[in-house]
Amino acid sequence: MKFSIDMKSGDMASEPTQEIIVGIDLGTTNSLIAYIENGVPKTIKSSHGQHALTPSVIHFSDNEDIIVGEAAKLHLSDAPDKTIFSVKRLMGKSYGDIVNLKNSIGYEIIDSEEQELVKIKVGKTFHNPVTLSAEILKALKADAETHLKTQISKAVVTVPAYFNDAQRQATRDAGKLAGLDVLRIVNEPTAASLAYGIGLDKEHNTNIAVYDLGGGTFDISILHLEDGIFDVLSTNGDTLLGGDDFDRAIISFWMEQLNLSHETLVQDTELNQLLRIAAEEAKIAVGRGEIYNHKVRNFSLSLSNEIFENQISPLVERTITCCRQAIEDSKLKIADIEKVILVGGSTRIPMISRRLEEVFGKKPDNSLHPDEVVALGAAIQADILAGNRKDILLLDVTPLSLGIETVGGLMDTIIPRNAKVPQRAGRQYTTSIDGQKNLRVSVYQGERDLVEHNRKLGEFILRDIPPMAAGLPKIEVHFILDADGILTVKAKELRSGVNTSVEIRSTYGITEEEMALMLIDSIKNASSDVQQRALLEAINEANNIILAADKFIVQNKNILSPEEIHQIVQLTNELKAQVQAKNKDEIELAMKTLNDYSSPLAHKALDINISKALKEVSVNDNNL
Repeated sequence: MKFSIDMKSGDMASEPTQEIIVGIDLGTTNSLIAYIENGVPKTIKSSHGQHALTPSVIHFSDNEDIIVGEAAKLHLSDAPDKTIFSVKRLMGKSYGDIVNLKNSIGYEIIDSEEQELVKIKVGKTFHNPVTLSAEILKALKADAETHLKTQISKAVVTVPAYFNDAQRQATRDAGKLAGLDVLRIVNEPTAASLAYGIGLDKEHNTNIAVYDLGGGTFDISILHLEDGIFDVLSTNGDTLLGGDDFDRAIISFWMEQLNLSHETLVQDTELNQLLRIAAEEAKIAVGRGEIYNHKVRNFSLSLSNEIFENQISPLVERTITCCRQAIEDSKLKIADIEKVILVGGSTRIPMISRRLEEVFGKKPDNSLHPDEVVALGAAIQADILAGNRKDILLLDVTPLSLGIETVGGLMDTIIPRNAKVPQRAGRQYTTSIDGQKNLRVSVYQGERDLVEHNRKLGEFILRDIPPMAAGLPKIEVHFILDADGILTVKAKELRSGVNTSVEIRSTYGITEEEMALMLIDSIKNASSDVQQRALLEAINEANNIILAADKFIVQNKNILSPEEIHQIVQLTNELKAQVQAKNKDEIELAMKTLNDYSSPLAHKALDINISKALKEVSVNDNNL
């Protein structure tokens, strides 16, 4: 029996109702939402557009209103610093992963700790890919509720097949923040296959290749389908390769023609975005067989299909290399692959179909709308989860997320809810105190961001860790969930080999009603939970920076001038004050100010210390 949930109050309706579970393609360039009507998957038109595609663009207006979609896209050139696009490329990434993108975007990406998730600064506020993606999902959800005249609370969301755990968890968190219970994260190739009807006939056993080239990501997957089960034999791809890169290839061609430097575009963000928009238009025009001519400011731009193909040829060949590797990894022969499916708007480029036909020996199938095929497949998967397709068996999944407590009382999910069982997952952690010898590992089950709101399953202590400076120990925590739902948790300090484990059986202790209430509670409090988590993470990061700043002064007092020491102390004290005030954005701003000032000093100190060390080595060599 299903009950509807009031997403504003979080209350459960007293009368059961027929529930609609939607399928969502959260894309780099465009996003879509779909549902099943009379057994047929259909996409929902955007409330601001004439078609189903909602541009994955978010604009922050001067009065702090958030605009998503077509209306936001209009501000790419006039307000590039407040208009965020291609956020999917940032999901689950650190600054180091995406630093090369900085020259092609108009908004500010913040350089923080190497392993921290990337941050985006808009005005005086700081955002991350999860909160930004949540805004896109909220817009899609609102469109669906308007179209279907009912509240939507559950969804299937698709991701590229190669998305790692961090990227999948980030996508799930974005759904939660948007007020959606993400029942399943589905690989885009699987969704595309379902949309083509492949796998719905359990009698049909086949091998297929799914070539998915979107705005920002590319992947190729080789799937074997037998008895209605999708088995991914191999996958390959590139999280930083897509239509955006084709646009940049066009821009590079124009820059060379017009004698424009990268520095010019970095400084003139408006021109940068105008050229990017023109490149996207040119790509579409030449794909239709036209010659593109346009003027941006005083610059005359032109592009033919021949020049376009010359410019993108190295990028297309990168995808072909991935295809060949995927075929090799699948252990199949090319003749064993029955069908090649095209997914993503960038596959409309004629050159891509030609090259794939040369590689696979058969013409790729693009009979379904390449932009919509993933969303349509997600809707079919949602229909399966809703129990409307009884002939397809779904593997058992874990009902609630499993994780451990981290600094500040945060819940760090290791195995997300609805993960297939048996399941094994692990993450690395470290200590937060110098010389820490013991580490308490507390295991929790639930969907809230703070452990105090979740159910504690058990705990154990990893003892006799060799005393090291905070941050040096590498502690790997592994969750092993067997087919019977029994969880074994292992912890090991990798440098010393110290390890321990515990078996936890209390996952059986939650009733269906308790599970439902925990899920409702997580959706009802999603916004406040995310805000509190963001504040605690900012405080934890700030405390680490404060500790590092204090150590830096002590270790380099002979190198730093009195003025530099005074400035570092002053900025550190300002950061301490903001931590006490507990304002996330002010903490972020104070951290950025301290980092911006201290980073050049850290580089200078490193150069001096390395030079000193080399001189000492030279002196010792001369004394031999």
